[in-house]
Amino acid sequence: MKAKELRDLTVEELQEKERQFLEEQYNLRFQAVTGQLENSGRIMEVRRIVARIKTILKEKSS
Repeated sequence: MKAKELRDLTVEELQEKERQFLEEQYNLRFQAVTGQLENSGRIMEVRRIVARIKTILKEKSS
């Protein structure tokens, strides 16, 4: 997701997205360990999205 798309969301929607992406990140790590992961780049992509969401949440809270 792009930062612009995330900035248009409410705080509650951002928190829900963060939860979803953290769950996806957990599942991707699990797949990587068990050797089932096909796209290893997705782990880094999801990690960056979570960081973007956290940054935008911090901006909105101040």
